[in-house]
Amino acid sequence: MNEIHLAQAAKITSPNPISLVCTRRTDGGTNLAPVSWWTYLSYKPGMIGFAMSQKSYSGQCVQASKSVVLTVPGEALAQKAMQCGGVSGSTTDKAAQFGIDLMPVGGTDIQIPVHTRLAIVCRLKEYHAVGDHNLYLCEVTNVYADETQNALFAWGGYAALGPASPHNP
Repeated sequence: MNEIHLAQAAKITSPNPISLVCTRRTDGGTNLAPVSWWTYLSYKPGMIGFAMSQKSYSGQCVQASKSVVLTVPGEALAQKAMQCGGVSGSTTDKAAQFGIDLMPVGGTDIQIPVHTRLAIVCRLKEYHAVGDHNLYLCEVTNVYADETQNALFAWGGYAALGPASPHNP
C-alpha cells in the first residue's frame, strides 16, 4: 500500500454522496450550501449529523435559527449544486443567481430546491468543533422523498456531480 493524503482518499472512494444544506438567510431567503458528508445517527429519536467548515455562512445560519433542511439534490441540479459551493450566501442569493427554483416543504419555512430526491427537516440539537469543521447534530422532525428524482453523487473526489450508474467512471 502507498501512503496518500485524505483528499486523495475521497477521489478513490467515488462515488461520494453530495447534499445541499438549506438554511434561512438573515434576509429570510434560503441559502444553499453543498455538503459532502452527512450520516444517520439514530432512528429513535431520528437524528442526523453533518459537517461544515467553521467559516461557513450556512453554519452561522444553522446556529442562529436552529433550523436546517438537508437535501439530496436530483440529477437536474448537477451543475447548479456545484456552483453553490463557489460563492458565499452572505453576499449572494444562490437560488436566484444560479436559477434554482425553490418550493416549500412541511415542518419549516425554509424552502428547498424543486429537484430534490430527499429532504430531511431538522432542528439543531448541538454542534462541536472538529478540526477546521463543525459537526452539527440535528433532531429530525420531518422527512420527504421524491423517488422520481435520481440522486447526485460526487465523482473523482468531487470533480464532477452525476447519478450513480455504471456509465460513470
